[in-house]
Amino acid sequence: MGRFCLDIFYWFQWLPHEDRRHDRIGSITMDTVRIFDTTLRDGEQSPGCSMNHAEKLDVARALDTMGVDIIEAGFPITSPGDFEAVRAISQELPRPVTCALARTVGADVDRAGEALKGAANGRIHVFCATSEIHRKHKLNKAKSEIISITREQVAHARQFTDNVEFSPEDGARTELDYLVEITHAAIEAGATTINIPDTVGYAMPEEYGHIFAHVRQKLPIIDAEGIVLSSHCHDDLGLAVANSLAAVMNGARQIECTINGIGERAGNASLEEVVMALRTRRDLTQLSTNIQTRRIYPTSRLVASVTGMHVQRNKAIVGENAFAHEAGIHQDGMLKERTTYEIMDPRDVGIPESKLVLGKHSGRHALRERIEDMGYTVDAATLGHVYDAFKVLADKKKNVYDEDVEALVETELDAQSTTELWKLDNLQVTSGMGAIPTAAVTLSDATGTAVTDASIGDGPIDAIYSTIQRITNVEAELIDYQIRAVTGGKDAQGEVLVELQHRDRRVRGRGISTDVIEASARAYLAAINRIRTLDERDGNEVEVNQP
Repeated sequence: MGRFCLDIFYWFQWLPHEDRRHDRIGSITMDTVRIFDTTLRDGEQSPGCSMNHAEKLDVARALDTMGVDIIEAGFPITSPGDFEAVRAISQELPRPVTCALARTVGADVDRAGEALKGAANGRIHVFCATSEIHRKHKLNKAKSEIISITREQVAHARQFTDNVEFSPEDGARTELDYLVEITHAAIEAGATTINIPDTVGYAMPEEYGHIFAHVRQKLPIIDAEGIVLSSHCHDDLGLAVANSLAAVMNGARQIECTINGIGERAGNASLEEVVMALRTRRDLTQLSTNIQTRRIYPTSRLVASVTGMHVQRNKAIVGENAFAHEAGIHQDGMLKERTTYEIMDPRDVGIPESKLVLGKHSGRHALRERIEDMGYTVDAATLGHVYDAFKVLADKKKNVYDEDVEALVETELDAQSTTELWKLDNLQVTSGMGAIPTAAVTLSDATGTAVTDASIGDGPIDAIYSTIQRITNVEAELIDYQIRAVTGGKDAQGEVLVELQHRDRRVRGRGISTDVIEASARAYLAAINRIRTLDERDGNEVEVNQP
């Protein structure tokens, strides 16, 4: 790590003097790095991270509030959902640039242009593979043919907008001379941003930084015309952030990244990491971003909740342990001076400096303050429901931690998005060695009518789920089941997340309780309620079991 920092320092020293001036590119100075967020496009391509239209809009609004410069909202040609997402985001959010992805194919570019029609601030992002391995095995095209279609489709995109980005896919593995040639062709055709992606996470920082320095040296038009160079790095070798920083040290002024680093395979460069690296080491880089960093943590939590992709505990910046200290020596240093073991103030990324421990004697006002400190905004009714659940939990646990409160709030917010057609009234399970797992479940419907049934299964969870299916008359396939402890200790709440396949849709459900069997039942019932809600909305026939 020390050698890498020295390399970064030397790369910065090699930058031409004019790159340290406050020259302007559009409305952004050359010492400002644009943040191009592709959570809604590349991030959503991560298996299991797909979002519906409402969820995409929620994330886009959060990105806008956070100050993201460019939001890549989707790949319009791939689906009606992506088309509608690009159109809706570009219409609702006039401040950030809304970007639509397209291959160097006329139909793709047309579809992207149509999605951005009437947008206040739109961009078309055109890409074509350029590396030898892609030319030979994927495109089966010659270099000259790829340059020709690049010129044609970049010029075509300019008919819809004067904000056009071009990416030579797998640029990090493309021959340098050819990379320079196709970059020049794209600029001549009208591209205003050139992205050189490390598509498969293959490059090393020094190597990737050199690519940007070389292209700028060979093409003076880049600096002369104010063309923005961009990095787009994947994390297959764990180097996405390091490579992104190497790129900006060599003249890139846009970083393409995602919230929590989600994305294809091992993911993309993490937005929170590149932003906080530039902020924390501005003494070295002399670079900044437009990101409102106190919105990082709430946005991270939103994306994790929407996608079901949980943040690992030791994740930099937003992980549960990122600002936690357990070792005695560290604790002693922290008590004397926070900066002995923290290079960032957690409040700067939206995380309170210390954990708030709540108990059964805490009042409603204290709970509201804690919820707001964590970045949530709740109305009186929501607070009332969370407070009731909090009081029940506080009677079961000695201490209620921040993570417990977050789980209660998120569960309530999930419940508000779904009509509670069935409610869990009672649950009894018999299980053990030599016993047949049996579950007796009582549910009440929207009219308050209680229905009780029982079933056996391979285990207690299977028995519960079979019984709920019998009562609700909804048959669904369990695709995924996850359980985790919300906090430490034997009295920790268990959080269960399930994903069900019902007909042609997948739905998620969440349940929390100090009893993991109960949490499992609540998660499954939440998913069943969501299925029933969607069926009623879509006009599908819903059968109801009679008690």
